[in-house]
Amino acid sequence: VQLVESGGGLVQAGGSLRLSCAVSGRAIRSYAMGWFRQAPGKERAFVAAISRVGGTTYYADSVKGRFTISRDSANDMVYLQMNSLKPEDTAVYYCAADPTPSYPSGSATRYDYWGQGTQVTVSS
Repeated sequence: VQLVESGGGLVQAGGSLRLSCAVSGRAIRSYAMGWFRQAPGKERAFVAAISRVGGTTYYADSVKGRFTISRDSANDMVYLQMNSLKPEDTAVYYCAADPTPSYPSGSATRYDYWGQGTQVTVSS
């Protein structure tokens, strides 16, 4: 399974970005999907997750109300819409796939497959 993120970039505080994750090698329906991020000098942190069929989503408190995770299973894509961005959202953002047939998780150990990451920089 391969995951490729895109859509990162430089944006001013208060702006928006939409990250995309293209999944190949196996149908995305086999996985719950998540987004994580890692800021310089910090550990990788959970951002958002979505269930296999998209009916359940789960967000970190720091992004709740500002970020929205969605999936297009027909096209094997996952998205992260990020609004009202803050400088503290600056990080490398990673897409990940969880094969566990359960609720979406915020634990990185549940995710078996990871993308290479895309940089998001929010200027103040």
